[in-house]
Amino acid sequence: MDKKIILTGDRPTGKLHLGHYVGSLKNRVELQNSDEYNQFVFIADLQALTDNARNPEKIRNSLKEVAIDYLSVGLDPSKTTIFVQSQIPELTELNMYYLNLVTLARLKRNPTIKTEIKERGFGDAIPVGFLTYPISQAADITAFNADVVPVGEDQLPLIEQCKEIVRTFNGIYGEILKEPEALLSNNDVCKRLPGIDGKAKMSKSLGNCIYLSDDSDTVKQKVMSMYTDPNHIKVEDPGNVKDNAVFTYLDAFATDEHFKKYLADYNNLDELKKHYERGGLGDVKLKKFLFQVLEDVLNPIREKRAYYEEHLDEVYQILHDGSKKARLVAQDTLNKVREAIGINYFD
Repeated sequence: MDKKIILTGDRPTGKLHLGHYVGSLKNRVELQNSDEYNQFVFIADLQALTDNARNPEKIRNSLKEVAIDYLSVGLDPSKTTIFVQSQIPELTELNMYYLNLVTLARLKRNPTIKTEIKERGFGDAIPVGFLTYPISQAADITAFNADVVPVGEDQLPLIEQCKEIVRTFNGIYGEILKEPEALLSNNDVCKRLPGIDGKAKMSKSLGNCIYLSDDSDTVKQKVMSMYTDPNHIKVEDPGNVKDNAVFTYLDAFATDEHFKKYLADYNNLDELKKHYERGGLGDVKLKKFLFQVLEDVLNPIREKRAYYEEHLDEVYQILHDGSKKARLVAQDTLNKVREAIGINYFD
């Protein structure tokens, strides 16, 4: 049986954080060890340039950090093809062909684009590259014949836009491109991990992240400052676990084994929640437990990161080799597209 192809990636605009880990990275490591999938993971530096063109050094530095994060969490280049978007020129050519199949009005209606334009405060000064990045994303997806694209719910409109492009292209030129399906996390907590300030989402721009590269002291300081229930003033006060960032993180990371190891008074998280809700459980005790849980998650990642930070030449070689391998796949797709359109004049 042929393996299904998965394509996923990240914009290199900074180091990756725990939200990335529970939302996608952990799942990628599990998928690469599955007999069902062949996985491509890429660093979307061209997409990052759409709103960072005047600060390319940020992209260059972040690319290195993202690559190290990938390898540190356990992505294995012998199982997962890790590549850099800008090193596959075929993607840019595919993007050019797809641009002609989408209207400006349709792009402006894309809910994801509308939200991101508002978040960035572009006003009327929207870079054209940013406005059209859903088309570039369609080029990425179709170049590798992706069956499945893991996304958050907020990105579903981008997958729908890609499907529309595939249908339009195939309707004009013949059945060449594959229509992808979105893969959503089945864990609601992991779909959108809040920031340590209780905001809806961890965000580099809001400064509310715990990064995979944070040292132990930094993580401890961030955890101890985390948002809880503002009405839980005294230990004996009943507390609210809903919209309480500490409990959201425990939902995402704590296991029964962590309770046996660090908090043996409770068998599981449900017991801890009930105690908090009836009163008599302080926030400091919760946060100390969460810190221990996160240290168990982050320490193996830190060990691998320390190695790769000392062997950057190995990191860049992995990216180089992965990009060469990925380019062969994209070249094959582009050749079929050019033939279908009829512009392979000299073949």
